[in-house]
Amino acid sequence: MNGLSLTIGEGEIVCLIGESGSGKSVIAHSIMGLLPNALSVSSGTIRVLGDDVAAMSPETLRTLRGNRMSMIFQEPMTALNPVERCGAQIEELLLIHGERRAGTRRATTLEMLRQVHFADPERIYRSYPHQLSGGQRQRVMIALALCLKPALLICDEPTTALDVTTQAEILALILELRQLHGTAILFITHDIGVARQIADRIAVMRLGDAVEEGPCAAVLDTPATAYTRQLIAAVPALQPMRVQDRPAQAPILEVTDLSNAHRQTAGLFAAAKETVVARNINLVIRPGETLGVVGESGSGKSSLARCIAGLDSFDGGEIRIGGSSVSQRRRRSEDKAFRRQVQMVFQDPYRSLNPRRRVLDSMIEGPMNLGWSREAAVEKACALMDRVRLSRSVLGRYPHEFSGGQRQRICIARALACEPKLLIADEAVSALDVSVQKEILDLLEEVQAQFQLAMLFITHDLRVAARLCDRILVMQAGQVIEEGTARQVLAAPAAPYTRRLIAAIPGHPDRRPQP
Repeated sequence: MNGLSLTIGEGEIVCLIGESGSGKSVIAHSIMGLLPNALSVSSGTIRVLGDDVAAMSPETLRTLRGNRMSMIFQEPMTALNPVERCGAQIEELLLIHGERRAGTRRATTLEMLRQVHFADPERIYRSYPHQLSGGQRQRVMIALALCLKPALLICDEPTTALDVTTQAEILALILELRQLHGTAILFITHDIGVARQIADRIAVMRLGDAVEEGPCAAVLDTPATAYTRQLIAAVPALQPMRVQDRPAQAPILEVTDLSNAHRQTAGLFAAAKETVVARNINLVIRPGETLGVVGESGSGKSSLARCIAGLDSFDGGEIRIGGSSVSQRRRRSEDKAFRRQVQMVFQDPYRSLNPRRRVLDSMIEGPMNLGWSREAAVEKACALMDRVRLSRSVLGRYPHEFSGGQRQRICIARALACEPKLLIADEAVSALDVSVQKEILDLLEEVQAQFQLAMLFITHDLRVAARLCDRILVMQAGQVIEEGTARQVLAAPAAPYTRRLIAAIPGHPDRRPQP
């Protein structure tokens, strides 16, 4: 951080935007006094309601967190205690800050859960975090952050991993609570559309410096710096880009009447439960073609991908890969041939790579399991490092030594090492900032053209689907409700649900504040 100056007034929303590593989260952690031991505020002041929190002792800071300043983190599942009920976690904060009466703590907690629009606050109060959806967990985090009515609320990428409709609900909730409590908000995001929708002012960060600052419309509509213009240009438009006709070829993937349900067996206090995650799904993908699957969380997108990838069994229907039928439960002897044809790239590359193994070991594991010699596998890994534009020297490093975008490049290279016919990308760019996201999308398009891969691309971002997909399949509650070319689905959606998804996109004209 290099001499940064920033002010936020009462009831004002200031957005920090910039690439990963620009210093956005360091600012948030500095204000909260949560910097790791290796970092400290070396000069300047951080004043919240006039007091310099940078000069305070850790004990004093602990008394101010919650009632003077509070923070909502990007991933609520890691921010919440997994073994404590949600209500108990909010009550704990009230107890730490002096509320000794159990009845008052409970009443305050239930009232905050009502304020964040839970229809059944009693159920949420009794629930553990894993029993809630991502959007519900983020609402609990907002209730936790605001229960002591802080003067400053810091939101660090709170909607990054949420689908567009849940994201729209969370943003609307933050705006509503700002209006209700007059809270000043520092909102950190890499999504230009989110910033356009909620910000009063925007500060653009690059390598620890604020390179541009001003009113939202001025910064985004008439940016003064080349860096800001570069960030804005990297945002995919809702205009389909892949509209060329492709010659008819034999399909790589055929899914016919696929059905599946998750079953929960009866327990001492719970009845048996069945949740349908796929109902009569039909799709076809040909070489060099990308089929996008979009929908809200819980729509069945990832469940469909896991069935196709062989990670889950399925109840009915048929999956054909390269013309060969995949049984519902394959024999072990058939697995190697199947694994070679289908590979998957997941949302979080850090969790996809073994943190205790060097990149080279992760890269060669798949080919060697398929019978390649170590020498051939190493040679393949080196060639793929060149292909994803990383130095071969990085093969000796561990995953934690890379940025998020670099780790995702490694995961793509690892998937290509087995020479698959079908690549499944499950939210592969949703956690990346816009410039890195553009690089990864360009890379996927390049390797697809080179290797003539069929690609199943799962995303909740319709702008990304427009950028990469030939055809789009829209899912809701385990069913396909609309399918067609990207141009047909995005320009003239037939289903009300698809129109609602499009209207919920941050920064969409229907959602921008009126002058």
